[in-house]
Amino acid sequence: MLFEKDHRHGSTAKQRRYARFEIAYTFADFGAAFSFIVGSIFFFFESLMTAGTWLFLFGSVLFAAKPSIRLIREIKLAAMGDDDILAKRYQD
Repeated sequence: MLFEKDHRHGSTAKQRRYARFEIAYTFADFGAAFSFIVGSIFFFFESLMTAGTWLFLFGSVLFAAKPSIRLIREIKLAAMGDDDILAKRYQD
C-alpha cells in the first residue's frame, strides 16, 4: 500500500528495499543538517560567506530531495506487490 508504515510483514526483498531508502533519507537529513551548521559557522567569517551560501544551497537541495526519496521508495515498493490494495484504495 502506498505510504504504508509497517513493512515488517513484507517479503525480504521489500524489507531490504525499504531499508535502503530509509538510509538514503537519513543521509539526506544528516547532509542537510551538516551543510546548514557548517554554512552558519562560515557566515561568521567574511572570507567564507560565499562557501557558506553554497552550503545553504546544498542543504536546501538535500531537504528538497527528501520527499522525492520517499515518493520513489513508495512507488518501487508498490510495484513489488499490493497492486490490488492500491487499486481498491483509489477506486473508493
